[in-house]
Amino acid sequence: MKNVTLILSDGTKFHGQSFGYEQPVAGEVVFNTAMMGYPESLTDPSYAGQLLTMTFPLVGNYGVPPFTIEKSGIPTFMESDKIYASAIIVNDYTEQYSHWNAVESLGDWLKREHVPGITGIDTRELTKVLREHGVMMGKIIFDDEPDNIPEAHYEGVNFVDKVSCKNIIKYNEGAGKKVVLVDCGVKANIIRCLVERGVEVIRVPWNYDYTSMQFDGLFLANGPGDPDMCSDAVEIIRKQMSQSTKPICGICMGNQLLSKAAGATIYKLKYGHRGHNQPVRLVGTEKCYITSQNHGYAVDAKTLGADWEELFVNMNDGSNEGIRHKVNPWFSSQFHPEACSGPVDTEFMFDRFIETLK
Repeated sequence: MKNVTLILSDGTKFHGQSFGYEQPVAGEVVFNTAMMGYPESLTDPSYAGQLLTMTFPLVGNYGVPPFTIEKSGIPTFMESDKIYASAIIVNDYTEQYSHWNAVESLGDWLKREHVPGITGIDTRELTKVLREHGVMMGKIIFDDEPDNIPEAHYEGVNFVDKVSCKNIIKYNEGAGKKVVLVDCGVKANIIRCLVERGVEVIRVPWNYDYTSMQFDGLFLANGPGDPDMCSDAVEIIRKQMSQSTKPICGICMGNQLLSKAAGATIYKLKYGHRGHNQPVRLVGTEKCYITSQNHGYAVDAKTLGADWEELFVNMNDGSNEGIRHKVNPWFSSQFHPEACSGPVDTEFMFDRFIETLK
């Protein structure tokens, strides 16, 4: 394996070896505290433009499942059609894997999809640096190619536009209720959770004006990057809310876009929430749920309009984890109730949305 160096924007360097596609790359360096789920994380469009650091030390031991598509048109084991993370950074990669569903190694998958992977990095120390400084841009440089230095930008880039579908896609066509799904970078399991509840899903591009369509409910999906880059989507949500009280539910980026439509502002977290172990509390109760999350921005709940209130709060840092309208059936979560991979404690959010459809 070739020697590589990870260089952070503050000059900090970490040395390791390449086990993926041999190509220098740059992006925003983030960390995920989950103990498993690298196939789902790598194919989550919300990681577009990012170098994904896994804090769990051993990665690759259960290989990679096959890429198969269900009759519904949804990927069986992945969260999208390809790897969206720009690279993966691990402490200890193993080429030897053991799992009933594995068909190839993580390294072979990365090479086939032209995605770099580096091992031998002290990911715990790297995470401490990111926690202290905040997320940083970084570059993975091959030591035998010192002059081949990539450049990348994360701030000011509309990654949602890069990952969203370009045409309308329908799932479970002909089912009873119709749900318009605004694709900001939707995970496959969000679509699956809706289809399994017996509705037709009409997936539209992030900036598509759906307000004149015939549907029973609106679902705002997750996605990568800065929600302030998605002003078109926010204006369409406002237009929809001004002319109808049809149910609206949002997840992750969807929470932020709904909040912006409600008048709130967004800020960037120091190092984000990424993992399977984020505790959130249902506002007005003592109920706490363990949730799966992947976001670098948060809603400033103090700036919500008078008709809105917080639905969930993060028990670690007090940041917003969801909002709801005081009268209309409009609500959202910052975390992922479909949680693939991760805990499914909050999958009831889908049930509540379906119950509001009339």
